[in-house]
Amino acid sequence: MHHNWRDRVADIWTNASSMADGDLVNAIDELAGERNSNDAEALFEAAGARDYAGREAEAEPLYRRALENGLDSSRRPQAVIQLASTLRNLGRIDESIAMLEQQLHEHPDDEWTGPSAAFLALALVSRGDTTQAAAVALMALADYLPIFQRSVRGYVAELVAD
Repeated sequence: MHHNWRDRVADIWTNASSMADGDLVNAIDELAGERNSNDAEALFEAAGARDYAGREAEAEPLYRRALENGLDSSRRPQAVIQLASTLRNLGRIDESIAMLEQQLHEHPDDEWTGPSAAFLALALVSRGDTTQAAAVALMALADYLPIFQRSVRGYVAELVAD
């Protein structure tokens, strides 16, 4: 049942761009309804559908419930990033920044480092901290440079020292 349920969720997301926002939310809600009302994965999918549809105020409590109800380690970092992005869109920028900084602290060097840094940079720009945003983005990017890593990190240190 789990595997089949996930496949059906994936099918909906594969076709999301061709669906009306309300239809996407309804389709995900129908599948989420097959699970317990406290199922973290179903709550996460319902939150994501609302986020995708631009219904951030509805998505936020669902993300929080998914995280509180034990979302597994493969989805938890994604949910934190999505919730932080939602909070930024809702104007709760400082809360978004705090979540993303915590996420980077917990995932300093894995597949979630880059996405966390990208959304942190966006939140910092929203707060008006453009230099800090550039520093976060450049530090994350430095890890992917074939050369000049040391130089970029040095220039970032100069940026934030001023």
